[in-house]
Amino acid sequence: MRVPSSLLRRLGLPALLACALAAPAHAVEVTVYAAASLSQALQEAVQAWKARTGHVVRASFAASSTLARQIENGAPAALFLSADEAWMDYLAQRGRLVPGSRVDLLGNRLVLVTPADRPQEVRLAPGFDLAAVLGKGRLATGDPAHVPVGKYAQAALTGLGVWPQAQPRLVRADSVRAALAYVERGEAAAGIVYATDAAVAPRVHVAGVFPADSHPRIVYPMALVAGQDSEAARALHDFLQGQEAAEVFMRHGFAVLAMPPAVRR
Repeated sequence: MRVPSSLLRRLGLPALLACALAAPAHAVEVTVYAAASLSQALQEAVQAWKARTGHVVRASFAASSTLARQIENGAPAALFLSADEAWMDYLAQRGRLVPGSRVDLLGNRLVLVTPADRPQEVRLAPGFDLAAVLGKGRLATGDPAHVPVGKYAQAALTGLGVWPQAQPRLVRADSVRAALAYVERGEAAAGIVYATDAAVAPRVHVAGVFPADSHPRIVYPMALVAGQDSEAARALHDFLQGQEAAEVFMRHGFAVLAMPPAVRR
């Protein structure tokens, strides 16, 4: 591009060089589909990457099941972060992932929450008194038929021997954030959500943490989507496994499982 001589005289060469270095040669948009529980943490991480690269990130957050089915049907996501391995397996089995791009990125914990104005302390051990926790109310979590947090919740309650008591009183939400909202509004006496979701919700109280051995390990895998990846998407994929992103995720309460790309290679 030819720069007008009048502009050169007004700004001077050093200023023009600084502007050229600060601006990306070509801003690219990367679409990311991610589990609802990653909303705050991932948004903060991608803001750091956007500031570094100048690229644009369009993030869509929902239940992993919803996003996986959209990707299966051709949604233009370049990067997918699931709240469990099953929905990443679902896409892998259908050839919708870039081979070799899948990595276990993050971990989480499962907690029981109650409304902040009705706090309880519950020891989540085999045979705990769920009826006493709920009173006449109901228990909110993701729908165990397809929402990862609900699957983990069912496994934990089954492992502790109280699933038969929980099942008829379950509020089956379409995402972990929807389940959290039921408790925040007092529409459910208790809920089962991730620890990271409870941490950003001042209107709930953490009543107890489920034993890690009561449910499958909570893993957030990440992968590039076949037919949609690009150089920018691969750069973001690497960035989210790096130290800067790891610090963001840890601040939000996630366990970091992935090694930085430079270590793996």
